[in-house]
Amino acid sequence: MIEPLDALARLGILRSLDTQFAKFVCDSVTGQDDAPRRDLLALAAVWVSQELGRGHVCLPLSFQQSQPLGLPKEIADSLMALLPDAWRLPAGWPAILSGSAAVSDGSRPTPLVLCDDRLYLHRYWQDEQTVARRLLAAAHPAQSEQAVLQAGMLDTLFARNYLYLFDALSALRKAGGDSAERRRSAVCDLLDVVTPDALNWPEIDVVLAQAQRFSDLTPLDTLIPVSACLNWQKVAAATALSRPFAVISGGPGTGKTTTVAKLLAALVMQNQPLAASVDASKVPHIVLVAPTGKAAARLTESIGQAVQSLPVSPALQAAIPTQASTLHRLLGAIPGRAAFRHHAGNPLHADVLVVDEASMVDLPMMARLLEALPIHTKLILLGDKDQLASVEAGAVLGDICAFARQGYSVPQAKQLSEMTGFVLPAGQSASPSPIADCLCVLQKSYRFHALSGIGQLASAINSGQPDRLAAVWQQGYSDIRQYPLEAEYYQQLIQAMSNFYSHYLKAIAAGKSPAEVLRCFASVRLLCALREGDFGVKGLNSRIERQLAKEKRISPGDETWYVGRPVMITRNDHGLGLYNGDIGIAMPDPDGRTDSRGRPALRVYFDMPDGSIRSFLPSRLPEHELVYAMTIHKSQGSEFADTLMILPPEFSLILTRELVYTGVTRAKERLYLYARPEVLQRSIQRCIQRASGLEANLS
Repeated sequence: MIEPLDALARLGILRSLDTQFAKFVCDSVTGQDDAPRRDLLALAAVWVSQELGRGHVCLPLSFQQSQPLGLPKEIADSLMALLPDAWRLPAGWPAILSGSAAVSDGSRPTPLVLCDDRLYLHRYWQDEQTVARRLLAAAHPAQSEQAVLQAGMLDTLFARNYLYLFDALSALRKAGGDSAERRRSAVCDLLDVVTPDALNWPEIDVVLAQAQRFSDLTPLDTLIPVSACLNWQKVAAATALSRPFAVISGGPGTGKTTTVAKLLAALVMQNQPLAASVDASKVPHIVLVAPTGKAAARLTESIGQAVQSLPVSPALQAAIPTQASTLHRLLGAIPGRAAFRHHAGNPLHADVLVVDEASMVDLPMMARLLEALPIHTKLILLGDKDQLASVEAGAVLGDICAFARQGYSVPQAKQLSEMTGFVLPAGQSASPSPIADCLCVLQKSYRFHALSGIGQLASAINSGQPDRLAAVWQQGYSDIRQYPLEAEYYQQLIQAMSNFYSHYLKAIAAGKSPAEVLRCFASVRLLCALREGDFGVKGLNSRIERQLAKEKRISPGDETWYVGRPVMITRNDHGLGLYNGDIGIAMPDPDGRTDSRGRPALRVYFDMPDGSIRSFLPSRLPEHELVYAMTIHKSQGSEFADTLMILPPEFSLILTRELVYTGVTRAKERLYLYARPEVLQRSIQRCIQRASGLEANLS
């Protein structure tokens, strides 16, 4: 078996890592397993290693047994024709495999673990067990006698603000569309009314029609009781208060950051409800983290803005931390080692840990994080369950959020109703997992309203229905544009990127601060599905750079580095504090230094997670690449006012619903999509399915 596997590695079908692992496993049982079993073991080892490289945590033994190694059918058929005996699996092969000395059920250290008809590498089986065990332990109800106090705090923090409704009514009057039906629609939308038929609309409309200022709308407190409404942000905060572990999921603009800011305020208020002055000794130690530096910087900025708008005293606002870090920094990454400084034997100091962009956290990282968490720490995960899963193996957030379909248990629905004042029905599942009581999926986007093409497009993509997608494009939304992949439009894309990037280059020439330059550069980005070729990152980066040079907006000459060169770090450097995904721009040395040739010296400036700007000599940077264009994967955790996205002209297996959705939702204001309709439609019909046992272990 090793010989045909080596042949596949030479052809590039398998990775050398896969075949070397198979050899290692077979060598470990020499003299213990017979030759047929060793051949079967080699095939299983290379197969599970290859699946791990594709992001799967394990190999289900029912997985495509008719196709070797889960390869595309045309390749698999060729291999079966060339080497038919090599790929023929014997009857009852899982039982034969389980008898190998290299395979166990996890009770003893072996390279492979066979558990519930899923084959794992031992380390990934162990990580999955760790995550499931810790999450289930944290899923029980919080031991709290403050339910009444919590309800009062939530009412204060999520109090109705009639200013937005008054502004909407005023806009209707100015537009000449002030009808009872439209006023009713505005009320239902802005006050989250879910049982409109139970309300006295004629009496309500009298208040709406006569209101001259937003305070005139306060009679709605009585006319529209809380029980007729349902604000999922308030439910999410109540869920997190009621459990040591909680997940708040939602798409862009659903208010995850606003919700968590109010939740943190409630946690600070719990031990000092008056909050006129804050006793620092009673404030829980709250830690905010994100997987990447860019995501941490965004969390710092957004949570700072949310805290400033909270309806609490300045003293209480000041007690809520707004500075976010990265997971690597939090755990204490050790240069040159896979281990971290914080672990079960040296736990973190945190009473509350908030992890943003949790969809990007892979299984091993989640296991390391949970191992390092003290047992009393409240863990809150924020993220969009519909986004791309982590680059490395696993889909932890997706596996957890799968339990949202079960709904809340009867006790949890009752408790949340008491805390929020809303009427929350229990789910239909007879015995829901405890994890279901820890989840809340925000369902209303405040950024993408009914007139937003980006929001409608994202919703159509998630539906997976080509007809809905086509209908969105036909509506003529002003914030989305689609272009075919013809030669003229390809060149139009290059020219558009040159025009967009001229703004940050002008900012450098005008002597603007590095912070302003970085902010200007971050307002636009070209996102690609591929890395190679004319439609991938490398080809487009090269073409955009040449176009900028042709128009004399940059002057690269024969040198790698030039003023305005944007780069993205691709390898973590814990010593410098630069991490994969961090973006910097080369600018002239502020002290006017020159290099050995008398030219202005350059430094590369980065926006750090703490909001500061740091600069480095180009020669000191870890591995990096040009970043006029970047992959959709790398764009996770970022947002751009203007987002341009290009898909390849031919369908590729890399194209999935999650990839397209992630790219589209990076756009805050405008999206320009370059793709063939048939490729786009086929992409949204294909979902990522990552093999994992986490959901089963959490059931």
